[in-house]
Amino acid sequence: MLDFDSAQAMLAARARVPEATETLPLDTLAGRVLAEDVIAGLDLPSDDNSAMDGYALRCADFAPDSILPIQAHHYAGHASEALRPGQAIRLFTGSLIPEGADTVVMQEDTERTDEGVRILRAPQAGDHVRRRGEDMHRGEVVLSRGTLVGPGQIAVLAAQGRATALAYPRLRIGILTNGDELVPPGQPLAPATLYNSNGPMLAALCKGMGADPVAVLHAPDQAEAIESALDGLARDCDLILSVGGASVGDKDLVKPAIEALGGTLDLWRVRMKPGKPVALAALGNRPLICLPGNPVSAFVVFALLATPLIRGLQGRRNVLAPVRSGVLRTDRTWASGRDDFLRVRVEHPPGELPALTPHRQQSSGSMGSLAWAHGLARIPAETRTGDGSVVDWYPLADWLA
Repeated sequence: MLDFDSAQAMLAARARVPEATETLPLDTLAGRVLAEDVIAGLDLPSDDNSAMDGYALRCADFAPDSILPIQAHHYAGHASEALRPGQAIRLFTGSLIPEGADTVVMQEDTERTDEGVRILRAPQAGDHVRRRGEDMHRGEVVLSRGTLVGPGQIAVLAAQGRATALAYPRLRIGILTNGDELVPPGQPLAPATLYNSNGPMLAALCKGMGADPVAVLHAPDQAEAIESALDGLARDCDLILSVGGASVGDKDLVKPAIEALGGTLDLWRVRMKPGKPVALAALGNRPLICLPGNPVSAFVVFALLATPLIRGLQGRRNVLAPVRSGVLRTDRTWASGRDDFLRVRVEHPPGELPALTPHRQQSSGSMGSLAWAHGLARIPAETRTGDGSVVDWYPLADWLA
C-alpha cells in the first residue's frame, strides 16, 4: 500500500493551474481565486492622519499643567492648515495631520477649558499618527496571484480603487455514484436498498470549497451506463469524482469503463483508515478521483486527499491546509497497521494544546460522527497511542475550505 503522505503529494502534483481567466466586479469576486498580482497604485494611508479623536500639537510644546489654545477644528476629508507654535488643533479619526504637528493626544487624556486644552498625560512624539504608506506602499504587491478572495481581500481591492480583478473560472466538478442498491433521498426504500448519501454529501463538499458540482449522476451496476456517464462528465467537467466500483469485485465496473474510454487508471491502496481503496485516473486531460464507496471513507478521502488537487485546479497558491497539534483525550489505546484518522471534537483550554476527544464510534459506517466532528486526528501507523499523547490533527474548517 502507498503511504498516506505520498498519496497526498501525488494527488496534489496532478493539479494544473487554469489557463482561462475572467475579469470580475468586486461584488462577484468573493470565493474566487486571483489570476493576477494586485499592485498598489496608492499609498495607504495617502497622507499622515490621526488614529484617534484628539488634538494635534508639537510634542515639544507640552508642559505639565499648561493650556494650549485651540487654533482650529479639522475634520476627516477636509484640508488642513499649518499648526502655529504653542497651539493645538482639534482632530478626529482620519483627519490629516497639520503641517508642523508631530503628535496626537487622544481626547481621553485632555481637559477642555475656556482658554483651550490641558494635556493630562505627557505625550511621546508620533503618538497616534498613522504615517503615509504604513499600510500599503505604491508599487508593492498587496495581493498575490493564487489568493482565495474573501472579505479582507475585497477590502484591499476597494481601498486601492479597484472595481474589478482578474480571476480564474470556477472549477466544474462532476460526481458519479453507482450501485443498484442506492435510492435517491425522498423515494421509498425497497428491500435490500439504502439511500444515496454520497451524491448530496460530495456536492455539498464541492460547494464549500467554491467549486461548482455541475452534474451529480447515478448509474446502475451496468458497464454501459457507467461508461456513458463518465464520458459525459469528461466532456463537461474539469474534475470527476466517482464513488465506489473501482476495486476488483464482480460489480466493480468503473475501472473497465475508464479503460474502454481510453483513459488511464493509477490504482493504489493507501495505508490509511478509513479510506484504503482510492484511485487516481485520467480521461483525456480530465483528472478523475475514484473514492471509496463507504460515505465515511469517501468524506475522509475527499477532505485529506482530494482537496489539495481541487485547490490546485482552482489556481490557489496554497494547496495544503494547516495541520495542527493536539492532546488526545481517550479511555482506550489506538493501534493500527495504517494511519488511522479519528473523528474528534476539539476543545481549547487556555494556554494549552487543544484537547482532542474521539467520537465513541469510529467505524466507517458511523455517518453521525461526520456531523459531530471538528477534525481528524492522525494516529500514525504501527504505533500505540493513548490518553495524553500529542498527535497531529486536521481541522475540517480549514481542510474543507
